[in-house]
Amino acid sequence: MFIGHYAPAFLASGTRQGPPLWLGAVATQAIDLAFFSFALMGIEHYRLIAGATASNWLDLYDMPYTHSLVGAACWGLALGLVTLAVWRNRAMAAIVAALVVSHWLLDLLVHRPDLTLAGRPPLLGLGLWNAPWLEKPLELAITFGSLAFYIRRTQAISRWALPALGLLIAELAVFQAIDWFGARTTRVEAGQQGLALFAYAMVILATALVGATRRIRA
Repeated sequence: MFIGHYAPAFLASGTRQGPPLWLGAVATQAIDLAFFSFALMGIEHYRLIAGATASNWLDLYDMPYTHSLVGAACWGLALGLVTLAVWRNRAMAAIVAALVVSHWLLDLLVHRPDLTLAGRPPLLGLGLWNAPWLEKPLELAITFGSLAFYIRRTQAISRWALPALGLLIAELAVFQAIDWFGARTTRVEAGQQGLALFAYAMVILATALVGATRRIRA
């Protein structure tokens, strides 16, 4: 799952106590931002094996600090505390922490058994990546359905609102298409981690633009 992780951010940021949309986007992908950064530094590791799943070739065999439930909770607590320190809003901080953990819960649906509770077996994952006929429409439905909820709950306050929204939709569609249909390789290279981090950064920028041009309806 890639763009589906943003669904909780769209839902949360469409409420009065929710975080700014860009912060929600950061929270929902904080675990993967950390994972690809750690992979770049050699702290966590993955392999690419042909046919690892029907949807992708990821063999995520070493990610105890980011993709364990305990790890996700710690990242959520950390980002929640930062949110509390900056915004002085306990409800928002709690929502941000929950958004971080939502990433692990959504991964549980699609990953083959490679997630852990605390960095060691049992290995968990329901494996929807091996049922792309189900996972792909589900991911599109929750992503764009939740984005529609955000749009209904907000109103444009700038003439740039529509272009910003168009940019976000285009990025989500293009990056997901690359993830699903891009060329496959079994070589693990630093460029892959850099490209992933670039994609996350571009989506965060687009959500910041959308959030700056819209506000919660009265």
